[in-house]
Amino acid sequence: MLDLLADPSAWASLATLTILEIILGIDNIIFLTIITSTLPEAQARPARRIGLLLALLMRVALLLSIAWIIGLTRPLFTAFELEISWRDIVLAGGGLFLLVKGTLEIHKSVEGEEEGTRGKAAGFWSAIAQIVVLDMIFSLDSVITAVGMADHVEIMVLAIVIAIAVMAVAAETVSSFIADHPTIKMLALGFLLLVGVTLVADGLHFHIPRGYVYFAITFSIGIEALNLLARRRGAAAKARK
Repeated sequence: MLDLLADPSAWASLATLTILEIILGIDNIIFLTIITSTLPEAQARPARRIGLLLALLMRVALLLSIAWIIGLTRPLFTAFELEISWRDIVLAGGGLFLLVKGTLEIHKSVEGEEEGTRGKAAGFWSAIAQIVVLDMIFSLDSVITAVGMADHVEIMVLAIVIAIAVMAVAAETVSSFIADHPTIKMLALGFLLLVGVTLVADGLHFHIPRGYVYFAITFSIGIEALNLLARRRGAAAKARK
């Protein structure tokens, strides 16, 4: 470990991998925020923390099982000229789960269910169970990326720990912001659908470059930020009259 600390290339690898893990974690933060937004605040914060802790434990455990991870990418069977592996099944299943969850949440938002009813319907342990399922999906993708980016397990583990710590801080801020701006929540649900389609496509070997997805998300956030600014200025102008 001391040798790694003295190696500039190890620090460069750590920095690159940490940034990449944080970017990949954006999906996880959005999902955590949407799931826990249905809970009372007294339960939402512990649920987010438990979800991120489970994500950290899963990713570290998977990193320590690199041989098993590599085995998940080996073909299990062939269907319609596609070689299907466990990784493909997990990604496609996770994508379908996101599509269903995002669609149901959009339906609830449009129908305008009362907060109390929604909080009871979700349930603390139901939210945790959903977080665990998606943690498994995102962790698998994250760890496979880490294995391809770095040569030392210590660097991979440290990068993931730093990324999860950043996500823990960001999750609280993102959650509060979405709670205060309903239109942002609808936008976040749209992101879930977009990520779901991307995961299903990856599972079917139709790779969609993540850069396109993140550009679409960034562009949408920029437009919504302008809308929020315009609404605030409009409200301020009315207040002065």
